[in-house]
Amino acid sequence: MGRRLIERRLRDVGARLRTLRASLAVAEEQLEHLAAEAEDKGLKALVSETPGADLEYREARRHADAMVRHRDAVKASISELEARQDQLLDQLGS
Repeated sequence: MGRRLIERRLRDVGARLRTLRASLAVAEEQLEHLAAEAEDKGLKALVSETPGADLEYREARRHADAMVRHRDAVKASISELEARQDQLLDQLGS
């Protein structure tokens, strides 16, 4: 593979990494909020013992769980891109 092609791919990977890292920061911030909200609604459901409060808690928990899955997927994508970046750097150094 030519040096220019490797450098272009490195730039592309670097740009995607920056985007994913920004997305990860947002996801972690949202997860913090959603987890706190789910915890609050869980306590409310425990105290009030009403079906409506329990439903609100389960919905909030589902949202928090979905954000955990999203955050984990973003982290996995970052790891894959970092591995690709390492490969490209090795090729560039050869």
